[in-house]
Amino acid sequence: MRIVKASEITDKVRELCISANKVLPGDLTDRIEKCSKCEKSRLGVSIFDDMKANIAAAKELDIPVCQDTGMAVVFVEVGQDVHIEGGLLEDAINSGVHKGYTEGLLRCSVVGDPLRRINTGDNTPAVIHTRIVAGDRIKLTVAPKGFGSENMSRLRMFTPAYGRDDIIAFVAETARIAGGNPCPPMVLGVGIGSDFEGCALLAKKALCRSLDMPNSDEFYRQMEGDALAAVNATGVGPQGFGGTITALAVNIEAAPTHIAGLPVAVNVGCHVTRHASAEI
Repeated sequence: MRIVKASEITDKVRELCISANKVLPGDLTDRIEKCSKCEKSRLGVSIFDDMKANIAAAKELDIPVCQDTGMAVVFVEVGQDVHIEGGLLEDAINSGVHKGYTEGLLRCSVVGDPLRRINTGDNTPAVIHTRIVAGDRIKLTVAPKGFGSENMSRLRMFTPAYGRDDIIAFVAETARIAGGNPCPPMVLGVGIGSDFEGCALLAKKALCRSLDMPNSDEFYRQMEGDALAAVNATGVGPQGFGGTITALAVNIEAAPTHIAGLPVAVNVGCHVTRHASAEI
């Protein structure tokens, strides 16, 4: 049994909240650079140039890459041979979010009640997804999620009578309806299978997968490419002003489901789909 202090978790979450909001993953910046050279619209190319300048300025000035520093979504994989000492796991994570957002001078956007709308003042509580896995390590992934993109996400309970092409059409329709609201070019996470809440979680996890890592299943790898082509064919373009690049990537995650169901969720990410990971 390996002992991990709750304070270590707090410190690491604090660090990840700040770094995720200021420095984008390398695979994302590389994809933005690559796609900027594929954009056919002159206005779209100019918008890509502005995006790249913003990313570079955020890194140079040590400031957030977007003013919406998001709701903190935290994925936790806890090895079953770990014992956490000195506090509860969720308390340690929320303490880290509190420190990260207040000490890091990040915008606090969480309200304590969805209808009474009073800001909690420190961006807590986080949305926490925990899995127990083999081993004696803890892996933390912090994925700040802005709501310009989150609000454009959709879920549909298809029946098994629908299929691959219907899902691709749904993904493309989601991008078309979203238009410029999620600050495209987007990253789209697609969850297929499981149940109502399960497919949404799959879609959220898909946004945290490296854009350099296509689905390991050839069937879904090809589907990701076809869905990306369908989204880019909508012509929404950078920032919704028209063009050939509406999405940087479509990541699909699939899971077993019920014989009578085919749940599909599309979680929309903006061009600064942020996440950072670390292991304790």
